Amino acid sequence: MSGLPDARTCPGLGEASDLKFPLGAKFREPLTEARFQQLFGDAEQESDLLSEPRWSRLCRQWRRLPGACSGPGAWRLLLARLPPLRWLPHYRWRAWLLGDAVAGVTVGIVHVPQGMAFALLTSVPPVFGLYTSFFPVLIYTLLGTGRHLSTGTFAVLSLMTGSAVERLVPEPLGGNLSEIEREQLDVQRVGAAAALAFGSGALMLGMFALQLGVLSTFLSEPVVKALTSGAALHVLVSQLPSLLGLPLPRQIGCFALFKTLAAVLTALPRSSPAELTISALSLALLVPVKELNVRFRDKLPTPIPGEIVMVLLASVLCFTSSLDTRYNVQIVGLLPGGFPQPRLPNLAELPRILVDSLPIALVAFAVSASLASIYADKYSYTIDSNQELLAHGVSNLISSLFSCFPNSATLATTSLLVDAGGNTQLAGLFSCIVVLSVLLWLGPFFYYLPKAVLACINISSMRQMFFQMQELPQLWRISRMDFAVWMVTWVAVVILSVDLGLAIGVVFSMMTVICRTQRVQCLALGLAEGTELYRPLRESHKLRKVPGLCILSYPAPLYFGTRGQFRRTLEQHLGLGEGGKEAPKTDGPPDAVAEPVRVVVLDCSGLTFADVAGAREVVQLASRCRDAGIHLLLAQCNGESLSTGDTDPGRTPEQSDPRTAVRQCPGCSCSCPGETGDYGSEDLHSVGLTQSSGAWRAPTICV
Repeated sequence: MSGLPDARTCPGLGEASDLKFPLGAKFREPLTEARFQQLFGDAEQESDLLSEPRWSRLCRQWRRLPGACSGPGAWRLLLARLPPLRWLPHYRWRAWLLGDAVAGVTVGIVHVPQGMAFALLTSVPPVFGLYTSFFPVLIYTLLGTGRHLSTGTFAVLSLMTGSAVERLVPEPLGGNLSEIEREQLDVQRVGAAAALAFGSGALMLGMFALQLGVLSTFLSEPVVKALTSGAALHVLVSQLPSLLGLPLPRQIGCFALFKTLAAVLTALPRSSPAELTISALSLALLVPVKELNVRFRDKLPTPIPGEIVMVLLASVLCFTSSLDTRYNVQIVGLLPGGFPQPRLPNLAELPRILVDSLPIALVAFAVSASLASIYADKYSYTIDSNQELLAHGVSNLISSLFSCFPNSATLATTSLLVDAGGNTQLAGLFSCIVVLSVLLWLGPFFYYLPKAVLACINISSMRQMFFQMQELPQLWRISRMDFAVWMVTWVAVVILSVDLGLAIGVVFSMMTVICRTQRVQCLALGLAEGTELYRPLRESHKLRKVPGLCILSYPAPLYFGTRGQFRRTLEQHLGLGEGGKEAPKTDGPPDAVAEPVRVVVLDCSGLTFADVAGAREVVQLASRCRDAGIHLLLAQCNGESLSTGDTDPGRTPEQSDPRTAVRQCPGCSCSCPGETGDYGSEDLHSVGLTQSSGAWRAPTICV
């Protein structure tokens, strides 16, 4: 960079030839805010807007409201809330329709057995899994922004819902229930599951009203992946009784996984050989088919529907061999045709289920938003996180009226939809047609389906979640802090429960962020020879420190948690110990810092915000520097972020606000304590500062 006209040379470097300094010996004059507004902006208009009273701005916005409620405004709102109005007019029918149809039918075929299987995880009859695979998919097609997202039953949510249902409606201790008592128990559990869906949907709608879609960022990728991987282990263990034909009660609460394992090992001699054989054969078919679909994903026109083939084979085998009567094999039974009558869940139960609805709502939104973002980035389109909250909230709320349990986007069917060639949300309609045909006409064909087959489908669908642990070595190499978050969340989910593990994972993730801000180092900057750039001294030995001048960069927020580290770091660099002035900390060559520090420039460009405690720390630093005879300047300082807003009557504004303790120089981008006339020009010139228009300027800092 060449120097600007009338820019002064650096006195500390002296005159130099162009051969030694190819970019020129003159330093670039800082472009101040006032100069920028004079050249490129309307400073008077901006100052008028900033000085305008708040009540005046509110009145002006209030007067604009009638215009916002006009016809064009209502149409824009409708476009935002009904995404098909935006993408359907631009739908490429010849290019996309076949792919959406094939993908929708394929996903619908998988929805049928998985819906019934995940209903067992929820502790409700299998037909309610089909309802949950129909209504939420239809609603999300109308309201969702994820073009490649497949919604419906999700194993993690089904597991969390089932644990809550078992606690709210426990099975009698005897366990020997008559047919009528079993039906009454199922009705109560269906009502509890629907109430959980209603509560989670209401919570997501409340989050949408408050525009809290940003909350999805607090569930980091390690937390979500560890949560789903740990929940997959819970699903595997919870399905062991069904695989072995053991009528064991479901364990809930903390250490449920170990309690279930102990119960299964104790009752292992009573396992059913027939159901054990069915389970082994089912897994022997499902697992290889899953591997073939993954390995030959690009070569297969559509994935092999292993689940539906297994369902048909098992149903035919059970019917022809009478396994249900001869060997007491548990079967699905009659699937009622049509739809249930819409009814409002028992609102009296809402206070009891809100504690369980909150983690269900957070997990549903986190998984759905993360999946939608992954495929949106892959196919170059955007999603609206707040609209996703609305879509999933309405989906859970309305589907709960039809006795559906909580739902969200699903990992397996979303990947299947993309592999089968799905392009838009229209694929959801074809999926709904398949599930609708089963509900209306094909339900009797699943009467003899063994429940052990559904348990095998549950386990095989966890394949993708189990293999997430393969990413741990790479995560260890990239970020050990994220590795720790993953492990802590996974261990908490496995040992305790899914909801407690989620809470522990989020809290631990937030703690790591706080720890990272407290471990930030204050960087001492040195001048790169031949340039006007300042770099951290630890990067290279070719940088030199200007005698008498100390330039520090603090790249972290200054708040109550970091003020102690901020104070200790600056004391080390400036030698402001408790016992008086000490030798300052050196990052460069010893000869570069032999002269004591007379001026310190604190680069605040990385200081994103400061609270009251942090701003007071800057005031105290300015006072201590003044007592030690050190001139303190703040470069790239955001004055608003350092305003304490202190209302303590015992402190004057000059004692509370760093902008008065460290004053903004007129016409320059740095802040200097006191008046510029208080300093001797010879002292300031000797440390590399230049004077222009009555203000002292620090050299350009680049970090």
